[in-house]
Amino acid sequence: MDTIFFTDQLIPALNRGLIMSIKLIIPSALIGLMLGIVIGTLRTFGHSAVRKAANGYAIIFRGTPLVVQLFLLYFGLPNLGIYLDAYTAAVIGFILCSGAYHSEYIRGSLLSIKKGQFLAAQSMGFYTFKTMFNIIVPQAVRRALPGCGNEIIYLIKYSSLAYIITCIELTGEGKIIATRTFRYTEVFLVIGFYYLVLVTMASFVLQKLEERFKVPGFGKA
Repeated sequence: MDTIFFTDQLIPALNRGLIMSIKLIIPSALIGLMLGIVIGTLRTFGHSAVRKAANGYAIIFRGTPLVVQLFLLYFGLPNLGIYLDAYTAAVIGFILCSGAYHSEYIRGSLLSIKKGQFLAAQSMGFYTFKTMFNIIVPQAVRRALPGCGNEIIYLIKYSSLAYIITCIELTGEGKIIATRTFRYTEVFLVIGFYYLVLVTMASFVLQKLEERFKVPGFGKA
């Protein structure tokens, strides 16, 4: 086995790409989750026009391929006079797509909370916003953590699409090396291992978060 190829070319290039992947994943995951909470709440409890707008957003970003969304952000917006660098376009695309999926998990969790809690809070003098912010939404987020965690795992993997708009992350760096050396098998096996490690680490952290914030008794007979 040609260890020089791995130690001098492949691993340093993939490590550079890994840093860029992490820079893409972390803000996209955090902001996407917050966006999903807001949109999911509006889809459930917003006024008619707001609910329709939030549902429209979710339909568009859940119903169209992420690659199309990235192309529109990076190559389409300049036709409207809006210019985004590759990193910014990728992060915005991931946030919007991830937020749409998170909103569905949050919406389902909100609908699972009994209406009696809302009525009880109002009988105690809580305003609607305070009831939502302090009682309903925190429960919904905790119940939605498994689904939202699953979306974060997907985000780690579909961050590999960033290279198609010239944001050279882990997969992009590997593709450059593979194209130059024609060693596609070795390169993409190692890339797959990198993603496997990332997903395993994220799954461990998410599992700990689920255990820490789970609703006592929820989901048990």
